[in-house]
Amino acid sequence: MSLFTLLLGGDLVPTPKVSRQIAGTRIIAADAGIRHAEALGVVPELWVGDFDSEPDGLPAHLRAVQRQGFPQDKDKTDGELAVDIAFERGATALLMVGAFGGPRSDHEFLHLSLAQRLAESGVPVSLTSGTQEGYPLLPGEAEFSYPAGTLFSIIAFSELSGLSVGGAKWPLDKVEVAFGSSLTISNETRGRLSITLGGGRAMLIAHPVLQD
Repeated sequence: MSLFTLLLGGDLVPTPKVSRQIAGTRIIAADAGIRHAEALGVVPELWVGDFDSEPDGLPAHLRAVQRQGFPQDKDKTDGELAVDIAFERGATALLMVGAFGGPRSDHEFLHLSLAQRLAESGVPVSLTSGTQEGYPLLPGEAEFSYPAGTLFSIIAFSELSGLSVGGAKWPLDKVEVAFGSSLTISNETRGRLSITLGGGRAMLIAHPVLQD
């Protein structure tokens, strides 16, 4: 597996867990996401975008990163262009750092929906801001390891069928979830978290403790 880290323009709290996740990966920065490189102590192999959000005060070693520029008038965001280029360079899995928050909620939603589409096409993908993590859920069973008491939600992008949740304060057993329902918001882990999905589109959003 060739894991690429994409530095996006959202929020990031540089935790030890994020440092472990990106260790040994190939890194591409998308426009304003270059600012996370300094916080993480890494140098991307490529910086892509139209550079309309280039941060001020970048150190010289980051200003010197190889750039691949695009016009401001284009059909894809800088983040999606970074995804395309990662695949061109051999990526088989993606970690999207800085995928949550930031000044543009439309970009944040795009990161979530893009990750879902990629997962459905067979690409392992996860998202993080350091304080939030996202994992697309596909039909079948998935397990996640978090300390007891970790807050999590399951965000439904459609109606969900056959949803079961184990290892949680409020377990579920083969329930149907209407699109737009808050049933799966704000749960807590009580052991190894297991999620089984019969059908539909959803994403696990977890809030790991910062000490992790």
